[in-house]
Amino acid sequence: MAVLDSTLVNLALPTLASDFGAPPESAIWVVNAFQLAVLCVLLPLASLGDRLGYRRVYLAGTALFTLASLACALAPSLFWLAAMRFVQGLGAAGMMSVNLALVRATYPRALLGRGIALNSMVVASASVLGPSLAAAVLSVADWPWLFAVNVPVGLWLLWMGAHALPDHAGAVASRVGPLDVVLNVLTFGLVFLGVDALATGQGAHGGWLRGDLAAALLAAGLLVGAVYVRRQLVQATPLLPLDLLRIRVFALSMCTSVSAFSAQMLAYVSLPFLFLDLLRRSHWETGLLMMAWPVATIAVAPFAGRLIGRVPAGLLGGIGLGTMSLGLALLAVLPDTAGVPRIVAGLLLCGAGFGLFQSPNNHTIVTSAPAHRSGGAGGMQSAARLTGHLIGAMAAATVFSLWPPAQGHGPFVALGLAAGLACLAGAFSLTRLAR
Repeated sequence: MAVLDSTLVNLALPTLASDFGAPPESAIWVVNAFQLAVLCVLLPLASLGDRLGYRRVYLAGTALFTLASLACALAPSLFWLAAMRFVQGLGAAGMMSVNLALVRATYPRALLGRGIALNSMVVASASVLGPSLAAAVLSVADWPWLFAVNVPVGLWLLWMGAHALPDHAGAVASRVGPLDVVLNVLTFGLVFLGVDALATGQGAHGGWLRGDLAAALLAAGLLVGAVYVRRQLVQATPLLPLDLLRIRVFALSMCTSVSAFSAQMLAYVSLPFLFLDLLRRSHWETGLLMMAWPVATIAVAPFAGRLIGRVPAGLLGGIGLGTMSLGLALLAVLPDTAGVPRIVAGLLLCGAGFGLFQSPNNHTIVTSAPAHRSGGAGGMQSAARLTGHLIGAMAAATVFSLWPPAQGHGPFVALGLAAGLACLAGAFSLTRLAR
């Protein structure tokens, strides 16, 4: 639910703007508010899980997410909807921040690879199935049902979680200072607002934020971030677990993750422009074609999970990301007359390569950290995914501002850049093989 809801509403934005009589730039905050909340509190909640217990943070996040979903479905105005989406994002952060830590606490060591593979498969699939599921819901119901469907699922999940999730009492005794939490929220919040405004060009077109103010927000975020990082480096168990980056394989796995998710998001943004505007496919055909990516990921992820522990994660990641880069490169050179088999072949290579990389990489991130720091390691992994998606979206906006999709070059340039990012991620992964 948490991953789906980050993209589920995108398809309904024109309807929301029309129903509430709001401009499109205001409606986009129904999406941004959710992402902003997750980004700001993800690491504090991961740290809280290490201290209070992963089960408590997860169930509290699920309860808040479910209540906020009901409030979103009943929203009387766009402002209320955006505010409740922010609250929903806080709940989603509680679920995502300790997700991998709970997987580590649930599965025995011999089966941990398979557990992480199953988890990775769900996350990867949900991240691209949002628009398709939204289209299915909106074809038979109004937009409030996009949120209302979360309520019965959330209640069922609360009951299941209370009975099944392992009880982790918390192994980290030190407390998190309020100043650290404030600095964390300011750092990620200011950077998000600045990057979003600059990337979407709102400042350049005289929208709600001038370009100079957007740049000032970004600069302020980086300045606060420098102070925040300096404080974290001298703490024994920091809120921002930078100390884990001293573990070489952890740091390389994080670089691999950020680069790979940047390539993924850049491709997700570019492919609809390629199929709709350049290859003249219908919306229905585009949706069916893009399903090839998650289908391949679902097929390969369990296989990758069984290889964990038998084949080095660096090698699996290198092969997978090389395959993904090849698929993106094939899509970047598609001719205007490309048939369905050639398009699907490129998408299948992307999905299969991503599925082969993600599970072993996540397994390395979680298990290379000390057991009592599983929450922080899992939070860093989720932060890497969100950071990669932010970089990919910003790169897509930059490419499309230089090469507009209507002129026929933008999507191909973006996919070529995505192939390069996937190749870079593969290089980071293979570097882990060196002693």
